[in-house]
Amino acid sequence: MTHVENNKFFKGRGAQVNTHNKFLKSKYVSDHEEGIDELMLEDTATQLFEEHPKNIVSKSNSPDLPFMLSINPYQGCEHGCLYCYARNAHEYYGFSPGLDFERKIVVKRNAAALLEKFFNKKGYVPDTIMMSGNTDCYQPIERKLKITRSLLEVFLKYKHPVSLISKNNLIMRDTDILSELAKLDLVHVAVTLNSLNESLRLKLEPRTVTGQSRIKLISKLTDLNIPVRLMCAPIIPGLNSDEIPVIVKAAADAGASGANFTLVRLNGAIAEIFTDWIHKAFPDRADKVLHMIASCHEGKLNDSRWGKRMGGDGKVAESIHQLFHISVNRFMKGRFLKPLNMTHFSPAGGKQLDLF
Repeated sequence: MTHVENNKFFKGRGAQVNTHNKFLKSKYVSDHEEGIDELMLEDTATQLFEEHPKNIVSKSNSPDLPFMLSINPYQGCEHGCLYCYARNAHEYYGFSPGLDFERKIVVKRNAAALLEKFFNKKGYVPDTIMMSGNTDCYQPIERKLKITRSLLEVFLKYKHPVSLISKNNLIMRDTDILSELAKLDLVHVAVTLNSLNESLRLKLEPRTVTGQSRIKLISKLTDLNIPVRLMCAPIIPGLNSDEIPVIVKAAADAGASGANFTLVRLNGAIAEIFTDWIHKAFPDRADKVLHMIASCHEGKLNDSRWGKRMGGDGKVAESIHQLFHISVNRFMKGRFLKPLNMTHFSPAGGKQLDLF
């Protein structure tokens, strides 16, 4: 089946297909040979799967990431963002990176206990831990399970620095903890926003809060003296790239202390998922957008080059970089986030005294 044979659009979900898991011998099919033309996909309810990991803090070896340590209390994400690079990781759990990623969520209820154990390892030296480097730690199920909140309680207990990134205003539930962390310079919050066009958001990020809600979130966090910045990600040429100045200005007016961006890249199964989606969601400009994305990554949809994969290169990428930097200089010049404090950390046994 090609991308244009069935134009049925799955409302409320990002991916429109369940791509094949490369680790499995069996394969998902979306058609059959009994003369029925309907697409065999079910918009089933979200399912939760329990994982009992032995460790919760992951260490990255990527030289182009601003953080080395991260925590992901959830794998998979109900937000359903089309472009999400975390989709590929769902294959390790035996699921598809497509629809499975947003309706089969792996949860780690013992995350807080594991973090406390990690902090009390002999010789541990504090370093900023990112929540979440992969899937959103404030996705919808967090409202009920409160795993992220339990982790923040541990960060506060041990006075350990943490950096949060999310696109959900559920963060406001935990401002009591975040405010205490902020008083000690122990927290940074990044709010992800890549469009203020509601029609686009509903298709691109179907189960997220509105763009205007995220601007209000930035404003509320700022009012509480919780350091917050804009993460304008990902920028997709031909879809949301023209919105950069408007988004940066709106975030600046709300009080954001800085901004970063990444350019979309479609690694692994995401290329198939995104290609299928854009032909259904925006058939009139699908080929143009795909061509522009490829032009930013040496003619390919994917990109694994250190230092280039998230920013791209070529004329299209250069124009996006220019527009972003001009916008930040115009609306956020002179703003910055105060560095996180590493000196407050104290393990259960107390601080180790310096002998000299």
